[in-house]
Amino acid sequence: MSDWSAIDALSSPKLTELFDADPDRLATFSLDVAGIHFDWSKTHLTKEAMEAFAALAKAKDLAGKREAMFGGEHVNVTEDRPVEHTAERGEGNAESVARARQYHARMRALIDAIEADALGPIRSILHVGIGGSALGPDLIVDALHREDARYEVAIVSNVDGVALEDAFARFDPATTLLVIASKTFTTTETMLNAGSAIAWMTENGVEDPYGRVIALTASPDKAIEWGVDETRILPFSEGVGGRYSLWSSIGFPAALALGWDQFEELLEGAAEMDRHFRLAALHENAPAIAAFADLYYTQVRHAETRAPFAYDQRLRLLPSYLQQLEMESNGKSVTVDGQPLGRPSAAITWGGVGTDAQHAVFQLLHQGTHLVPVEFIAVIEAGDTLAEDHHRQLLLNAFAQGAALMKGKQVEDPARSYSGDRPSSTLLLDVLDARTLGALIAFYEHRVFVNGVLLGINSFDQFGVELGKEMAKAADQGGQAFDPSTTDLIARAGLD
Repeated sequence: MSDWSAIDALSSPKLTELFDADPDRLATFSLDVAGIHFDWSKTHLTKEAMEAFAALAKAKDLAGKREAMFGGEHVNVTEDRPVEHTAERGEGNAESVARARQYHARMRALIDAIEADALGPIRSILHVGIGGSALGPDLIVDALHREDARYEVAIVSNVDGVALEDAFARFDPATTLLVIASKTFTTTETMLNAGSAIAWMTENGVEDPYGRVIALTASPDKAIEWGVDETRILPFSEGVGGRYSLWSSIGFPAALALGWDQFEELLEGAAEMDRHFRLAALHENAPAIAAFADLYYTQVRHAETRAPFAYDQRLRLLPSYLQQLEMESNGKSVTVDGQPLGRPSAAITWGGVGTDAQHAVFQLLHQGTHLVPVEFIAVIEAGDTLAEDHHRQLLLNAFAQGAALMKGKQVEDPARSYSGDRPSSTLLLDVLDARTLGALIAFYEHRVFVNGVLLGINSFDQFGVELGKEMAKAADQGGQAFDPSTTDLIARAGLD
């Protein structure tokens, strides 16, 4: 029997039948960790499925691979690197943890200097980066930087000049700090945006624009070559991947904007989830259970997508963040040994914000022909000071949507009927603060890891992003032969 045979043979009982058959189902498939309540009872997971996935986890040596990751072994085999993002939170290989603490101390010292006006009066932070160098800081700042704002922050990732000009229109160049985030300090889009930001500062009378630059990179020598003062370079380890990097110096704009105490709370919340993932048995391990549900739907029910919906405006960027985290990590077609995967890999992640999404995409979720596992993320404590009805209606809609997806409604008119038996899970935070947000993001990271281990793939490389970028560079340099369609498009746009 293959490792997957027991899972491939799992039955597909109806959700209402599962509740009818097991009065303890809610207790079995819910969990409270780090200020977050997890409820998987409205998924099709069963005790039989949990046993099958636990057996698969044992066969794939999930426990050993988990310890190898935390221990600093080179689990990113294709790039021959360790995976060190947990060390940024103080959990992992002792040498890596010590180095991360040194880098954090350097970052804090620079923040102290900026707060003391050592770089002149700073009122705005213009952060340029792309991918993980932008998505993580953007999520953190947008979620938590709403009251008592210390600085205005713009995080620009798109090479489209409109994005950069929007930030220029908001900020005074004389009081703006330019933060350049690039692991290699060669990322084309980021370096072009950085050069344009320097030009903007120069054209507007800033005498020493390079004196207002902070570099966040794993390649300090490249930053020095570009013109950044060595004292204003914040390094991070090569073993910290881009989409896992917000805990490192890449989180600098969040640490500066929110204050160091908040950044430490973010790290500690993530560390609490690290300890849970490392120590809890699989049947009460939040990242593992969530991954089991993911794999049930991709492998047994052949669901091609999954949809997280944040029922909290402060988490509006979470679906975009998860798109990169999940699809760049596990969107692979070969195993760690380079063999064809032979089964579905990561689901396509998409989603949105409630209640907006209810009036846009929930039609398909309730009555469409696609099976889409839905994940609701909500917060008990309101983030606003308006009448209680705002938050009450927000939460009631989140909970009612999950109930409606499961129960459905049968009437004589087929157009008004709902099939039901559509799965959802719910993550309910007590409060949205730095600590719970850190735990939430770490939960998703470890969930991705479990999915990758059980599928037998490397979740920590991303070679799939390179080919298009290489061809764009070739087109820019000229002399590259393209297909007739691409050649025509380049000519029509006047780029030849």
